Amino acid sequence: MFGGHGIFLDGLMFAIVVDDTLYLKTDEQNVAEFKELDLEPFTYARKGKTASLNYYRAPEEALDAPHVMLPRARSAFSAALRAQVKKPATARSDVQNKTGRARRPVSGKSRKL
Repeated sequence: MFGGHGIFLDGLMFAIVVDDTLYLKTDEQNVAEFKELDLEPFTYARKGKTASLNYYRAPEEALDAPHVMLPRARSAFSAALRAQVKKPATARSDVQNKTGRARRPVSGKSRKL
């Protein structure tokens, strides 16, 4: 992915690493907290223009301080959850498998981040 790696939790990508830089997922509900810290969005060249994704750079101090990273990671995972809910049911992998048949529901267990 753009020469980088996706970071997933429970099947949802909530962060990417590109050129040794960690970016966390954002949406309209959490982007302000990243902008307030003057963190840059992830951008890349696309057809001669600059494009961006809803991922913002993680704060430098968060890379060495779990107590700083945890709220940001939770916020990013929440954005990934909200994005998954917005997808149409037929596009979500938790509804259909590759044959188009409905999949059995996953157990009700979830992990806290």
